[in-house]
Amino acid sequence: MVSVKLVLACLFSLALSKPTARNMLLHESLEGVPDGFQLIGPASPDTVLKMRIALVQSDPAGLEAALYDVSTPSSANYGQHLSKEEVEKFVAPTAESVQAVTAWLAENDITATQLSPAGDWLGFEVPVSQAQDLFDAQFSIFTHQTTGTQSVRTLSYSIPADLQGHLDLVFPTINFPDPNANLPVFRHAPAKRDVTVDTNLVSDAVPASCASTITPACLQALYGIPTTPATQSTNQLGVSGFIEQFANQADLKTFLSKFRTDISSSTTFSLETLDGGENTQTSRDAGVEADLDVQYTVGLATDVPVTFISVGEDNQDGSLGGFLDIINFLLDQDSPPQVLTTSYGQNENTVSRAVANNLCNAYAQLGARGTSILFASGDGGVSGSQSGSCKTFVPTFPSGCPFMTSVGATTGINPETAASFSSGGFSNYFGIPSYQASAVSSYLAALGSTNSGKFNTSGRAYPDVSTQGENFEIVVSGETEEVDGTSCASPTFASVISLLNDQLIAAGKSPLGFLNPFLYSTGASAFTDITSGDNPGCNTNGFPAKAGWDPVTGLGTPNFAKLLTAVGL
Repeated sequence: MVSVKLVLACLFSLALSKPTARNMLLHESLEGVPDGFQLIGPASPDTVLKMRIALVQSDPAGLEAALYDVSTPSSANYGQHLSKEEVEKFVAPTAESVQAVTAWLAENDITATQLSPAGDWLGFEVPVSQAQDLFDAQFSIFTHQTTGTQSVRTLSYSIPADLQGHLDLVFPTINFPDPNANLPVFRHAPAKRDVTVDTNLVSDAVPASCASTITPACLQALYGIPTTPATQSTNQLGVSGFIEQFANQADLKTFLSKFRTDISSSTTFSLETLDGGENTQTSRDAGVEADLDVQYTVGLATDVPVTFISVGEDNQDGSLGGFLDIINFLLDQDSPPQVLTTSYGQNENTVSRAVANNLCNAYAQLGARGTSILFASGDGGVSGSQSGSCKTFVPTFPSGCPFMTSVGATTGINPETAASFSSGGFSNYFGIPSYQASAVSSYLAALGSTNSGKFNTSGRAYPDVSTQGENFEIVVSGETEEVDGTSCASPTFASVISLLNDQLIAAGKSPLGFLNPFLYSTGASAFTDITSGDNPGCNTNGFPAKAGWDPVTGLGTPNFAKLLTAVGL
């Protein structure tokens, strides 16, 4: 419990810090200290803060329209993805915004560094005393009660009235660090249980062992994923790596020698780094998440060039942990990968609405360039990215962003059912996009009053698709083990899309790019509908899987042959 004296002291300090030179307008605020945090007291005026500011983008609505124009199969411009320069024209702040913000910074003796290719993000460092004057704010020390981690944040901030319409947001300010943010969404599989398999129910194409253990051969058989090597060297698959999760080359070699004996065990991946990232190769540094992601891309998307993108700890995007940095890194490339899979995430309520919007727009930029952005939906059912206590359902981020593809998880064979941990639901920040409006409406009608009041019926719904997500065999530090999670599903679906792109490029066509308008239209019939199971959480059974789209398994699991037909091959 925070003492009254402490709160009054902070408020008194806030009153003293108010600048008088400019008319200030409240820009963002929180109603109180976020759950799980405790106010300790005012921050030292000499503490240096790493501030990030986002300028208002010149034409985000135009970017969104252009994204849908090149991503909707019925559009005359379908597949005609934008160039780096074309995207930046939509995003770059106007000359008036740049002049206004630059003049304000100069008045305060601040020199900012450009952090994004289009110049919409700037960074600078100032002491707390100056930050409080700049933003009419009281920066205080807050402690996370479970981890003991301390951070300097404010519960509100203002900006000069004449910067309204020019300055979009200031970060981190009201964005509190989430100890569970960017954690890999996987869990170690429980001890092997005895599984009785009725061989009469198992297709000849799917080994009976797949009922209890998943290998590349299982996924190839279940979804018709080809083993034929890809041929197009320009077709790239990017795998995100965070929090010092390193992909081990020796583990990949062992994995391929065990589970892909039809290809060379020397097949590997390339490396890109940012924010001081690396990829240490000692056995003890092998990361479960990184090994999983690389083994089920290199080991499934046969001969598709895979790049492991290691994001270090020297983040330019503050408590976003490199999520924005990696997108800006790829936006700055002339030829970003055609597919990017990420098996990390957080709860939507741990980032402010303004920050969520800005990061979501960054995904729109990369999607317009022709990149399919995939994220694991999370492993907490309706309780968020990880299982936790809750009264209302907790959406995950960035799955609620309408400009990326969220991948849930299934389990079992003949039939597949929803994995109970598969996160799914409805965003509280983003509305239902038109591409899924019909599918979501049908589900809500079938759901009726179940879970009424526990979720936002008008929010962007997720996941979009799913694949297997339990009992995946991987190799870590030379040893074989099994893992569960939507982290298994995202690289699996990324491999499917990459192999489709390989054949599209070979046929002289464009890669798929932003997937969702295709998935919910011409692509919907290429998925096997999952109609049983649910995703419990918040002391409920969560959402039930039903015929058609549902917020546990999305549209279902992929059928590669049908997808080839759907993309016109």
